[in-house]
Amino acid sequence: MLLGVDVGGTFTDAVLLGDGVFVTAKAPSTPEDQSLGVMAAVEAALARAGRAPADVRVFAHGMTVATNALLEGRAARTALVATEGFTDVVELGRQARAQLYRLCAARPAPLVPPELRFGAPERMTPDGPLRPLTADGATALAEDVAAVAPEAVAVVLLHAYRHPRHEMAIRDALAQALPNAHVSLSHEVVGTFREYERAATTEVDAALSPLLGRYLRRLAERARAAGLPEPAIMQSSGGLADVASAAAHAARTVLSGPAAGAAGAAFAARAAGAERALCLDMGGTSADVCLVHDDAVAETGTSEIAGRPVALPTLDVHTVGAGGGSIAWRDAGGALRVGPRSAGAVPGPACYGRGGAEPTVTDANLLLGHLRDDVPLAGGIVLDRAAAEHAVGALARELGLDRLECAAGIVRVANAEMTRALRVVSVERGIDPREHALIAFGGAGPLHAVAIAQELGIERVIAPRSSGVLAALGLVVAPHRRDAQRSVLRAGASLTAEAVAADVAELAAAARAALGEPDAQVAATYELRYRGQAFELAIPFAPDAPPATPEVLRAAFEAAHEERYGYRDAEEQVELVTVRVSATTPAPPSAAPAHGGPPAGTTLRGPTIVPLPESTLAIPRGWTGTVREDGAIDVRRDGGGAAG
Repeated sequence: MLLGVDVGGTFTDAVLLGDGVFVTAKAPSTPEDQSLGVMAAVEAALARAGRAPADVRVFAHGMTVATNALLEGRAARTALVATEGFTDVVELGRQARAQLYRLCAARPAPLVPPELRFGAPERMTPDGPLRPLTADGATALAEDVAAVAPEAVAVVLLHAYRHPRHEMAIRDALAQALPNAHVSLSHEVVGTFREYERAATTEVDAALSPLLGRYLRRLAERARAAGLPEPAIMQSSGGLADVASAAAHAARTVLSGPAAGAAGAAFAARAAGAERALCLDMGGTSADVCLVHDDAVAETGTSEIAGRPVALPTLDVHTVGAGGGSIAWRDAGGALRVGPRSAGAVPGPACYGRGGAEPTVTDANLLLGHLRDDVPLAGGIVLDRAAAEHAVGALARELGLDRLECAAGIVRVANAEMTRALRVVSVERGIDPREHALIAFGGAGPLHAVAIAQELGIERVIAPRSSGVLAALGLVVAPHRRDAQRSVLRAGASLTAEAVAADVAELAAAARAALGEPDAQVAATYELRYRGQAFELAIPFAPDAPPATPEVLRAAFEAAHEERYGYRDAEEQVELVTVRVSATTPAPPSAAPAHGGPPAGTTLRGPTIVPLPESTLAIPRGWTGTVREDGAIDVRRDGGGAAG
């Protein structure tokens, strides 16, 4: 059987699939040690299925350990080694301000303070060494670093993406001076140019890897003691990695949780026949949105987490602080605001009866009748209407509103935040949301999805039967994956079909070797730009795509450029900047039998509230839902078309 466990801000979800069984379970998340909540969810799923741990063949896990550590600024004691004169590259960053119109707003401080930054006596150019690093220089540097007793070291030298031998020499010297320290080398972690992004990513990798390693070792020990296989860890790229690989490079897992949801969304879109879909994953703490085209989630080569760039392949997920546990409040100007602060798993919304006293989106939905207090939520939580009335009523008095008016306002503000997020991944990128279906999942997603679809002009909403645990299901159906990338900077005479094929072959060999599968399927992504542009567009090629000749690359790039920016330039030279290659093993069978909820063929006319096994779907007036054979509910605007 296949087991997937996803850790959320409020609940930890488990899915057990196989041998004709599809079972789900929830347990409260345990922020102090996420592995406790993971094992509780696993035990609940196994008990519900009547199965033993020995029946589990694959155990896949999505978590927020690295994400939370980055958001909270928690990190191991880390030293940074950079080329002399460039030790402050992460602090200097780029000229762009954190917020354009707030001159006082600053970016987060580097994870490595100035006293733990060291200059390496070397200098590399794109063509080779200008100042070679001597053995004595590497040894003396390592001794200086060892004197401050760091737990981890990030090594970021100029042009190491092309010439890594100086970084490797420093690694060897550090292994002698600091045998127990974690060392992250920028050419291994990132492998692309742009010094700031490469340095910031390597710093994150070094600072978080010891923390993540401790958590994963603890989880693996508990899984082994329970008779479960070693967990496979979801990476930000949407593929699974073994524990050792994930622990060695924490930067690859900073979006582990959202990536699991995105993988589940792609599965749901494929099952519903929606080739173009916007996806909304609304949980207890936040809402994640992404775009699915042709069964695949859009990817990006660089993302930003907690104000820090992470220059690694990542599913293109945008997150906002609007979840079921997001707290509503009155700002200094007297306006109603929702989030980003959340009630989290402890104490949770006021209506959970666990000591929460501040009004949340879940409290507002209960007062509006979107949730029922006589039917327990997933996880066995019985809602307390009186507590919700007290919490929302206190805010209503501050705002001078009726209690139900305040509750309706809370929901509208939360919806507006999620609508804005969906516009970021669609309208702001030249993509018309009206041509897409909206896949709604997460414990609270289906409750808000149709109202958000109305704002965006979307005609079709799909609520999977397992929407409340779709991220855990995404873990079950995800493939194992490794990525390799390198900046090649090819243009003109150097941009030939043979040169590109050689780049891909070399990276494919590295990715397959890391995966341990010499025959794994590979797919390439090419980052291209017009000469003189500062940034690139990523052009993915499927494994069965035609050879990437200069003509084919140019045609694909110009089509994407015109879609994104509204024009193409037939006279300008095109540059191939970076090549990324992913190697994947086939995903497990993804057929999942329907369970719970209304039977297939049922018609649901709005306004109505539809309880699902782990979530609730709200269908307003003017919309009608039809239950599909797989249990998903296909909701369409009355008289509307078939978006997606």
